[in-house]
Amino acid sequence: MKYYSTNGQAPIADLEKAVVKGLAEDRGLYMPETINGLPQAFIDDMPSMSFQDIAYNVASQFFGDDVDPDALQDIVYDTLQFDCPVVKVEDNIYSLELFHGPTLAFKDVGARFMARLLQYFIKGKNSAGAAGETVNVLVATSGDTGSAVANGFLGVDGIHVYVLYPKGKVSPIQECQFTTLGQNITAIEVDGVFDDCQRLVKSAFMDEELNKHMRLTSANSINVARFLPQSFYYFNAYARIKETGMENSEIVMCVPSGNFGNICSALFGHQMGLPVSRFIAANNANDVFYKYLQTGSYEPKASVQTLANAMDVGDPSNFARILNLYSENGKLSAKDTHSAITSLISGATYSDEQIAQTMRQCYADTGYVLDPHGACGYRALKEQLRPGEVGIFCETAHPAKFKEKVDQILGTDIEIPARLQAFMKGKKQSVAMSKDFEDFKKFLLGC
Repeated sequence: MKYYSTNGQAPIADLEKAVVKGLAEDRGLYMPETINGLPQAFIDDMPSMSFQDIAYNVASQFFGDDVDPDALQDIVYDTLQFDCPVVKVEDNIYSLELFHGPTLAFKDVGARFMARLLQYFIKGKNSAGAAGETVNVLVATSGDTGSAVANGFLGVDGIHVYVLYPKGKVSPIQECQFTTLGQNITAIEVDGVFDDCQRLVKSAFMDEELNKHMRLTSANSINVARFLPQSFYYFNAYARIKETGMENSEIVMCVPSGNFGNICSALFGHQMGLPVSRFIAANNANDVFYKYLQTGSYEPKASVQTLANAMDVGDPSNFARILNLYSENGKLSAKDTHSAITSLISGATYSDEQIAQTMRQCYADTGYVLDPHGACGYRALKEQLRPGEVGIFCETAHPAKFKEKVDQILGTDIEIPARLQAFMKGKKQSVAMSKDFEDFKKFLLGC
């Protein structure tokens, strides 16, 4: 499989280069030249298949030309050592619980998969650099990405991870999950917002002096190996719903969206044949995609801090992939591209007050505890679901990761799972950093 840049000015890359570089030379995001459709027989058989077997078949379509089949199977099975159940919340509304991995967040799958795939290329081929040379992973996080990537790469030989996060703008438990690890993980506390962290990462990739000094890649959803495996979730969700006997129902997927990597993976799954009738992208107050759906104009803006902090993104990177996908790599006009997107995706945006009210109402009506991000998905689905449809919203992280907020809103005392408690016992280790790129560059040159 070959990969091209969304900006159209970089050389075509193979999978290894796309994974190891992360970002194309022209600052564009890598896209697969073709998206292989899955056989109808596979779609029909999914309800009788395990999550791991479903994921391996999907992974083979994306990565099978570039990774040995046995190695790819090992990567998939090692990544998916947990389940992601579909839980009924009320009539025709289900939660896809994506928080059963090591850090109790949906990004565990993509992070662990990428770690194993990157290790495969480093150890097995070494064509991207000298043997024994360290690959340095830069990752910006608004919450859960940092913890998932840090834990996915922890202790992996030949890789060092730098997690950039906005000071005071992630939950205390999220912060513990990537600042207490040590070893090959360095946490960098940036005096700014998530968009500043993301800008520092992208600027580093484009800096010639830095790239001569060290091998850099990213584990944000800008990396194809991070976002594509998240499509596994949606195929598995379809299979589990069909297991319940809802053979004739139209399925709607609602995805709480920040940097848009998760819903982007679902859209790639749809292109491969995933039988979902439509999608809903649920935003918090950071609503640039919602406004694009309404107007056809994409106008990035500075992010604002909200209850659903992992979605606090004012310029979502993966919008470029969505635009490229539905413009057929620029072949369609802006108007026709907008029409193609809005025919499949609708949007929603909610204030903090609406998020809190939704959490209280759902808990009172059903007993189900939503985290602030899942609350956006649940409310959008409840408001937009049509007769005859079955809706699945993504509950992207365990509510205990936002314990202070959840307890305050619901009047509860959410139990903290043992895995999270273990992180909270560690000692914080972080490097204070301004949002000035020259300061960040100086730090990396000294590493």
